[in-house]
Amino acid sequence: MSIPLSIQDLVPVSEGTTAPQALSRVADLARLGDEMGYVRLWYAEHHSMANIASASPEVLIANAASATARIRVGAGGVMLPNHVPLRVAETYRTLAALYPERIDLGIGRAGGADQKAIRALRSAGGEDFSKLMSELMQFDRSGYPPEHPFGGVQVVPGEMRLPPIWILGSSGASAQSAGAAGFGYAFASHFSPAPADVALNAYRDGFRPGPDFPEPHAILCVAAIAAETEEEAEYLYGSTALTWLYLMSGSPQKIPSPETAAAYPYTAMDERVLEERRRLAIVGTPDFVRAEIERRAEAAGADEVMIASIAYDHAARLKSYRLIAEAFAA
Repeated sequence: MSIPLSIQDLVPVSEGTTAPQALSRVADLARLGDEMGYVRLWYAEHHSMANIASASPEVLIANAASATARIRVGAGGVMLPNHVPLRVAETYRTLAALYPERIDLGIGRAGGADQKAIRALRSAGGEDFSKLMSELMQFDRSGYPPEHPFGGVQVVPGEMRLPPIWILGSSGASAQSAGAAGFGYAFASHFSPAPADVALNAYRDGFRPGPDFPEPHAILCVAAIAAETEEEAEYLYGSTALTWLYLMSGSPQKIPSPETAAAYPYTAMDERVLEERRRLAIVGTPDFVRAEIERRAEAAGADEVMIASIAYDHAARLKSYRLIAEAFAA
C-alpha cells in the first residue's frame, strides 16, 4: 500500500529557545516538505501556550507558500468560533489569490486555547459553530439579500472564492455533516483516542459531491517520530511524552530535552497516563513507521496521512520527516 503524506506543523518551542526562534525556522520544514514530495502542510491554531508558536496560521501560510513552489499550504485549522466569518473569507480569498491552487482552509469548532484565552479572544464557543459556518458560506457563495443587515457587503477580493474547505474532527461528531456539505475531512488521531474508522465511515456514508470534492477525501492525522534506530526514536519521543504530561497537568511548558525527560521523576499515575498516550504515537525506525502508518490508514479507510511530529531538536525533527518520506519513496 502506498498513501500520500502531508505535514502538520505546530511550530514547537523548545526549552532554552524562544518563540521567535521557532518561527524563524518554520520555512525549513516547508522547504523540506516541498522537496520530499509531501502533499500539503497545515498550521494549527493555538493560543496562550508556551510550547506552541502557531497562533496565527494565516501568517505562517503566507510565509511557507512564499518559500516553496509546489506543496499545498493551509490551516489545520481555523478555529472558527474565535473569528468573524467575513474576516476569514477575506483572509483566505486573499491567500488563494496570492498562491493559486495551493491553499487549503481547514476549519475546527474548538477554541485552541484554555478558558481564559477563549474569553480574551471573545470566542463565540463551539455551540455557535453551525451558525458561523453558515455565515461563512453565505458570504462566499452568494452573499446576503438586500433586506438582510449584511446585504450589499462585498467580500474582497471579489473575484475569488474560498480555497477547498476541510472540516477537522477529533470525535466523529462532525464527520457526517462534513460529508453532506461536500467538504474534505481530517481526523485528529494524533491526540484523540476515538476510533478513526467510525468517523471516516460516517463521513463517506454522508458524502455528497461538492465543487472542490467530487469524491470524498479523508485525512488521518497521526503523531510519528522516526530515527535510524528504535532506541534513538524512543529517546526523542521522551520529549513528546513529557510535553503531554505538562499539558495534561494544566501547566504547559516549552518542549523539554530528551535528557530532561529521561531524568523526570514520573509517578505511577504519570506512567499510566503516558502509556495511554504512547499508544497513539508511531515511534521507531523508518521502515516500522511506514508499515504502521500504512496499517492505520488502511484500517481507518484514509485517503491520506498527515504527520505531526514534536521534537526538542529542530534538526532531529526535520530528519524524522525526511526519513519517513524516504521510506515511503523506497
